[in-house]
Amino acid sequence: MQLSDYEKCCLDGAHGRLKQVAMENIVRYGVILGARQLCEVTKATVFCGAHNYMDVSPSEDIHEVFSHLNLARDETIPFTETYHGCYIQSCVAPCDQYQYKPFGQSESFFKKNARYLKQARSAGVNIAGTCAPYLTGWIPIQGEHFVTTESGVTVLGNSIWGAMGNSDGIEAAFWSAICGRTPQWGNHIKENRAGTHLVKVESSINSQLEWNLLGKAIGMQLPSGSIPVVTGNFTHVNFNKLRSFCTMIAISSNCELCHLVGITPEARTVEDAFQGRKPTAGVVVNDQIMTDAFDSVCDKGDNQIDFVSLGCPHYDIDQIRRAAMAIQGKKVHKNVHFMVWTVYPIKCMADENGYTKIIEDAGGHLYTSSCPSTMGEVFLNQYRGFVLDSLKMAGALKSEVNGRVYLGDVEDCIDAAINGKWEEKKKWTKK
Repeated sequence: MQLSDYEKCCLDGAHGRLKQVAMENIVRYGVILGARQLCEVTKATVFCGAHNYMDVSPSEDIHEVFSHLNLARDETIPFTETYHGCYIQSCVAPCDQYQYKPFGQSESFFKKNARYLKQARSAGVNIAGTCAPYLTGWIPIQGEHFVTTESGVTVLGNSIWGAMGNSDGIEAAFWSAICGRTPQWGNHIKENRAGTHLVKVESSINSQLEWNLLGKAIGMQLPSGSIPVVTGNFTHVNFNKLRSFCTMIAISSNCELCHLVGITPEARTVEDAFQGRKPTAGVVVNDQIMTDAFDSVCDKGDNQIDFVSLGCPHYDIDQIRRAAMAIQGKKVHKNVHFMVWTVYPIKCMADENGYTKIIEDAGGHLYTSSCPSTMGEVFLNQYRGFVLDSLKMAGALKSEVNGRVYLGDVEDCIDAAINGKWEEKKKWTKK
């Protein structure tokens, strides 16, 4: 592997033990992948906080836990710095940044998480606490190299902005954030970004829920390692629809890059997206496949519900405004916990514009910094009937909870929150 002077100095320990170990891991990773050199990472998201997976370490020392689980070292190496040339944000944490009682969490765990975030902040991580880092300015441009702990952000960064990143995982993202390098492999190489499968969308795709379903419908049919090139008669496309789509195609397949012809920067035409090559195979999405995608996550029948959650990925200010307008003057059922999830700077905007008060006056709550699935069973086990506007969250909860899970658009979710029940007539159907 060809290394720069900076990379060699890191390996020699000239920049300290932390960067030395991070670079050692990145180089080993690159050798395994067959990379011939490294590339500079200038955007990163990292999975900070006292997440439950860290409980496997018996230590109470933050640096020891970090060294064992994120650096893969038995020695304790203080996590005290990151790469100066990289803009780094934290992903969601296992609890809201300001409160814990509504989620059945203990004060001791809440304070432990705060200590972990404080240490990450002192090392150079901007604490954002969001699965949607672009809401707070984390937007890589075309050709920029990034790492992220969010699968949906991987697809979004590669596809919508034409930036370059792979699905590296929690540990490798930390290594890159610390030493500023990642193997030049996979999506970091232009020639590897050509489409492999031509996807013809025969269904009309309009609402955000339908874009969500489209991601699932395509993902269910993609072979491993595919790069789909998607064609269809798309109208009224906006960023919120696209980020829902990218999030869903990421978790329903191992897709890291998707070209939408006429929409994404590397797909001005079909030929452009395939870089002059021939498609390996074709995929068709019709109304039946869309219906199958919906039925795979939404339970059938009427049922009492006690949990309604909006926002996965986290809501932007316009989505919060629309939810507030839809619930204004109404009252959430006494047995229902109705919540909207966002990032805390956006919540400040919602406070300023009066949207938070509208939601709270109706009996709902605006939360930040986490999500129900990330919090896990300590929160979810309190409930038995779940209604969500996110296919990703619905899919996650179906594997985590002992209860019924339903999927609907914002209006359907709010109706369920007010009535305390889900009605089968609310089920999405392709008209």
